[in-house]
Amino acid sequence: MKHLMNVLTQEAAQTLRKERNIPDFRPGDVLALRVEVPENKRRVSLVRGIVISRRNGGINTTFRIRRMMAGVGVEMVFPLYSPNIKEIKVVDRKKARRAKLFYLRDKLARLSTFN
Repeated sequence: MKHLMNVLTQEAAQTLRKERNIPDFRPGDVLALRVEVPENKRRVSLVRGIVISRRNGGINTTFRIRRMMAGVGVEMVFPLYSPNIKEIKVVDRKKARRAKLFYLRDKLARLSTFN
């Protein structure tokens, strides 16, 4: 028999997948996210970047996006099942041979872009 917490997290992840359309994406893919930013008023921000890692952990699954802002590389970690993420769209699929693309931090800025 499985542990009770594992069963509960799997059920919670399945119900959230049924409620929202979450596409299948891997490291190397370019994503466009609509994220609700909690400021004074809740506004929706568009974030576009390349996925450099994904950590699968049931309901606690997270992914890391890297993007260039004013010539500086910025990385953001998002929980996959966060209620602040309104939409996830795969813009482009790139082939990556590694599960973690942390080497993009040391490369030129043009390799982290996705034009």
